[in-house]
Amino acid sequence: MVKVYAVALAVGVVGLVVLVLGGAFAANVGREDADPGERWGRAGKSVVGAMLGFGMGGMSAEFAPIEIAWPAALAIALVAAALSVFWVRYAIRQLGA
Repeated sequence: MVKVYAVALAVGVVGLVVLVLGGAFAANVGREDADPGERWGRAGKSVVGAMLGFGMGGMSAEFAPIEIAWPAALAIALVAAALSVFWVRYAIRQLGA
């Protein structure tokens, strides 16, 4: 399962970099319609947050100093993904984006 968490984390990091740098580039050249955050919308941002949360939660559970069975690590990763989606939606609402 570590490979699944690693791939999810890598995809989430790439998505986050695309959102941040793509948004900054679009704002600098004056083309807000090319902003990935605007094109992907709330659902796309939530998917990026879920991938990051799933990857981080799963990797943290797998490499914890105590021995955690893989089903428990998967449950921790799923909870982390759900909390990440909650956080993304909270941040979007706070920023008014």
